[in-house]
Parts: sequence; C-alpha cells; structure tokens
Amino acid sequence: MAQDIINTNPTMIDPFGRHVSYLRVSVTDRCDFRCVYCMSENMTFLPRKELLTLEELDRMCTAFIEKGVRKLRLTGGEPLVRKNIMSLVRALSRHLRTGALEELTLTTNGSQLTRFAGELADCGVARINVSIDTLDADNFRAITRWGALDQVMQGLKAATDAGLAIKVNAVALKGVNEHEIPSMIAWCHERGYDLTLIETMPLGEIEGDRVDQYLPLSQVRRQLAEHYAARRAISR
Repeated sequence: MAQDIINTNPTMIDPFGRHVSYLRVSVTDRCDFRCVYCMSENMTFLPRKELLTLEELDRMCTAFIEKGVRKLRLTGGEPLVRKNIMSLVRALSRHLRTGALEELTLTTNGSQLTRFAGELADCGVARINVSIDTLDADNFRAITRWGALDQVMQGLKAATDAGLAIKVNAVALKGVNEHEIPSMIAWCHERGYDLTLIETMPLGEIEGDRVDQYLPLSQVRRQLAEHYAARRAISR
C-alpha cells in the first residue's frame, strides 16, 4: 500500500548542504539615482503590473520564513521609493515580534532616510546598509548623476538619531574614488559606521564599459597596507 511521505523538516538546504537562512528581496527595480556603474541615465523599468504587489511580497517572504529564513533584507533599485513600502515593512515586522525572524534590514542609497528612518526603527529594523561611494559633493553628483550628498548626509543623521546601526557600502572605482578610500575609512571609523568596499560588477544596463571602472580589491588592499595594518576576520 502506497504511503505519502511528509517532510517534517521545513529547513531549506542548498546542493552544498548549507542551510538557507538569509534572503534578499528586491522590491523594485526603480531608483532615484542613476549611478554610472549601475544604470543608464534613461532607464526602461519593468511595467508596474509585472511587479509583485506588496501583499504578494509579504506572502512570499512569509513562506520563506516558514522554510527557515531567519534574516531578511529588502533591496531595490532603491527600496524606499516603492510606493507604500512601509506597509510591507510593518507587515514583515510581525515575524520579529514572534521570534520567527531574527533580523529585518534593508540596503538603501540614503536619499529617503530623513523621511523613513524613525519608522524603520519603530518596526524593529536595527541596522541598514547605505551606499555611498564618495564624500566629495561634486564627485557624488557625477557618480550618481541625480543624487545630492547633503540629502544623504541628512538621512544618515536621521538614521543615527533613530538608533539604527549603519554599514556603508562603497564601490571602488578606478580613477574616480580610489584616492578617497583611506579618508572614507577614517570618516566611517569616527562615526561608528562599518565600511564594505565592493568591486564593480556586470549587473544592470549602463552606458559605457565597466572595464574602465574596474578596480580590483587586491590592489586596494595593497594600497591600504601603506596606511593601516590589516588582518583577516575570523568567522565564528
């Protein structure tokens, strides 16, 4: 007599035997910046009808949480330009209250933090990643095309005032911001921010060739060794 086999272990495991407990969800492909390594200035975005609704995103994320996801990150594009995005954040925050989710966070360009930082903190978001590639206002405008550094700095202050921990993501760009990296490290250290340097990657539709922008982090590391004593972090 045939019997149904019921899987009583909801945990997802990848082909290498690793438990899948971290999920990144892009809530929109739209952004209020046009960073030169990420987007063309005149982008064609997905029709809105092809995007999952916020309610569908909530159900999808909840399904993954029921399958063992413990950390959830919202990304974009720029997630905070999605209309009514805080309704999704508030809905997902229920999983923090029940303990089903350990962390709810997001990656942002910082442009909307003045508006949303306090509400994010109220929803249980404890930390965020903010993309900043330069501390020079003119260079910032050149890289982002549409961005204003002052607006992002005001957003960082709002996030700090709200109690959010901040990690800065900076894309290392050859001939653009490589001379600023030591000063960015010092700036982040003074403010208690973490800093992650990122190599430019072939993602998104841009004008021009990313090869001209590529700066290997191995080279950055050698240059930083002239200023700092570096050691590898040990995973625990």
